[in-house]
Amino acid sequence: MWRGLSALATRAARAPRRLCARRSSGAGSWTPESTIFALSSGQGRCAIAVIRTSGPASGIALRSLTASREPPPARSACLHLLRHPRSGEPLDRALVLWFPGPRSFTGEDCVEFHVHGGPAVVSGVLQALGSVPGLRPAEPGEFTRRAFAHGKLSLTEVEGLADLIHAETEAQRRQALRQLDGELGQLCRGWAKTLTKALAHVEAYIDFGEDGSLEEGVLEQGMSAFGRVGLASQHPKDPPDRLSSAYLFPLTVDRDVRTLEAALGSHLQDARRGQRLRSGVHVVVTGPPNAGKSSLVNLLSQKPVSIVSPEPGTTRDVLETPVDLAGFPVLLSDTAGLREGVGMAEQEGVRRARQRLEQADIILGVLDASDLASPSCCSFLDTVVAPLAAQSPTSSGQRFLLLLNKSDLLPTSPPASDTALLGTPHLLLSCLTGAGLDGLLQALKTELAAVCGDSSTGPPLLTRARHQHHLQSCLDALSHYQATTDLALAAEALRRARKHLSHLTGGGGTEEVLDLIFRDFCVGK
Repeated sequence: MWRGLSALATRAARAPRRLCARRSSGAGSWTPESTIFALSSGQGRCAIAVIRTSGPASGIALRSLTASREPPPARSACLHLLRHPRSGEPLDRALVLWFPGPRSFTGEDCVEFHVHGGPAVVSGVLQALGSVPGLRPAEPGEFTRRAFAHGKLSLTEVEGLADLIHAETEAQRRQALRQLDGELGQLCRGWAKTLTKALAHVEAYIDFGEDGSLEEGVLEQGMSAFGRVGLASQHPKDPPDRLSSAYLFPLTVDRDVRTLEAALGSHLQDARRGQRLRSGVHVVVTGPPNAGKSSLVNLLSQKPVSIVSPEPGTTRDVLETPVDLAGFPVLLSDTAGLREGVGMAEQEGVRRARQRLEQADIILGVLDASDLASPSCCSFLDTVVAPLAAQSPTSSGQRFLLLLNKSDLLPTSPPASDTALLGTPHLLLSCLTGAGLDGLLQALKTELAAVCGDSSTGPPLLTRARHQHHLQSCLDALSHYQATTDLALAAEALRRARKHLSHLTGGGGTEEVLDLIFRDFCVGK
């Protein structure tokens, strides 16, 4: 039934590539001659499906399908009978909304057709739009890309929109909404404004200071008697009494730059909280064989992810499953039991388990509460628990919870000698009865909040490696500013720092970066 849509997309595949090629070759602004259309709601049977267009031929498409001479009132829903432009065959009775540019999502003329969600109706309307001259199927993310090209969204807001579409947990949704609202972009623009002001002061001293043509009020904004650049900038043949305002430097610039450096450093020291919140916190379950690791993974994920068997060494590979824990995204990993002297297959599983431990954000160590004195438990306590307990979370970057499973097998008052073997805080749990699960979930929520931060309060988080890269590059440029004793080099350092902030929000970004960002959008967004 969807062959017609596939054929339309195949026939139109060359046009978008030619469009991108023209932009990459330096043609300049976004080419406005093409009009795109796509299904913006989900595929499959549903009550209502939304089909949208964007581009200069949107008005033509509206008149072609509704046979009306004038478009309906802007941003008002009107009921129309849709007909095929060539055959005149009725397609559906639908609500139509007209969004004339620039007051639309993309900044161009847009139309939305709210049709009944049957596959035949949707297919018929899409084929009818494909028959209108000047229209072609949209590429993934092309509507949002046009909104970015017309200044409707900054690049960080585009990324927030993508994250909102893919959000699966409450914490992800809250963080994505904050970024879509422009909090990170506004913060970066404020920083860029500070750099622009500092650069203006420095260039003013370079261009006008020697002539004494700076206004007295500007010179009085906090200059040093002989600034850090003054003596080093003096020409060696100049007499000492020729030092003029060109060699004096405003202390306000240094103060603003130092404040900005502190703010950038604070954001870069967020321990990748935003990236973990976006992609998921890596939680690894480890322990000796038959401690109940697979049972715990099944309990937390509420589905049979791992095979549970009384036979030791059942799990020989790393099994991963995404889980929503207390509103945080988690990638939960079940690993092979840690022990020595086993077969080659299990040895490889143990090697992978140890490798995965090094990559974990949170480690859940599981021991059999009824067998703490066994050699395997003692070995795990010595080789895994003790080193992790000795490290603070801030120094190692990893957080650790020790769980004593099979608490249902313990007597009412367990011997004190057993628990004394641990030497570290722990939680009692029974994967069989569920006893202690609430306490574990509360402890996990605390650890996840520490790893991800609070997405609803505080400064906006950096959710992508691209954000980290540009902020670090900006900070590096400012360090060159602080180190130089030459006004011209100081100005160049400020320019480079401001350029990286501009790249973060979208100004001056390369075509490859844009392609990478927009490829994760669906076709109708």
